[in-house]
Amino acid sequence: MGRFRKQICRFVLDYFDQAYSKELGDHWHTVREVLTDPGLWQYAVLLNNYQNTVETENHLLMLGYHKLFSDNFPNKQKLIKCYISKKPGKFPSQRHQSGKIKDYYILNASSLLPVLALDIKDGEMVLDMCAAPGGKSVTLLQCASPGLLHCNEPDVHRSMWLRKTLESFVPLSHMNVLSTTQLDGRLIGRLYASSYDKVLVDAPCSNDRSWLFSSDTERAKSRISERKILPVIQTELLRSAINALRPGGTLVYSTCTLSKAENSDVISDVLNSCSDVTPVDLSHLGRTLSNEFRFAEQVLHGLLVLPDKGKSWGPMFVSKLIKI
Repeated sequence: MGRFRKQICRFVLDYFDQAYSKELGDHWHTVREVLTDPGLWQYAVLLNNYQNTVETENHLLMLGYHKLFSDNFPNKQKLIKCYISKKPGKFPSQRHQSGKIKDYYILNASSLLPVLALDIKDGEMVLDMCAAPGGKSVTLLQCASPGLLHCNEPDVHRSMWLRKTLESFVPLSHMNVLSTTQLDGRLIGRLYASSYDKVLVDAPCSNDRSWLFSSDTERAKSRISERKILPVIQTELLRSAINALRPGGTLVYSTCTLSKAENSDVISDVLNSCSDVTPVDLSHLGRTLSNEFRFAEQVLHGLLVLPDKGKSWGPMFVSKLIKI
């Protein structure tokens, strides 16, 4: 545990202390304690429905894991076989092997929320605008059979990572529903206008967990400086996503930061400048999962998962819009 503590970037932590103590008040103390101690972090295991995972499932149960979604959950959520443990720690990952499909994917359980909120149906045309490393794309395929899942990632190295993830979890017989591109997401709304039923914008953001462990102080300072322009980029991505939607289509916007400027403020900006979208209430999703996640109170236009002891998932902000 001490090894991790030495890697915390003091510059980033001081910045977060100043910003989040104002935004979260007393809640920041607990969130800070979890974020700065990887020894408290929990990891979920998402089983791959394309594989026979009975052996893995039994092993997880033996280790004390339990299903994130019980039999009382709606059908879409029950299709996602995700196991979590109340104890910190990480189940061993599987290595990528060319031509071999993996049995499971290790992830932060809160990253399932944007997929649940999107609620895709069989046959729908779906865009994952910022898809790397691919966890949400993989999860989308666990709960429905889209007519097309367009996975876009502009960064060259992250795009390679995305393709490797898809190859690791999707059999060749199902690859025909997948399309991958390396486009700037801000161009997609013009290039693919009114083409999709559902769009996921898991936007580039100031990833709080990874930024805290920036070992290079100069890089950390650069990131904090870049943080000011992220809401501009995020807003442009959202507007592009709206243009890519068909009338009646829905989009989900998500980030893995606590930053109000990158979360509810971005949604407010879009709602104020785009007359053809309206927000969708996600409070039912928060109530359904309140036993497994700690949600911030009174968050405008969405849900915000706060890391907590025994519920160390997040940060994750999720908002949903529908095109009129």
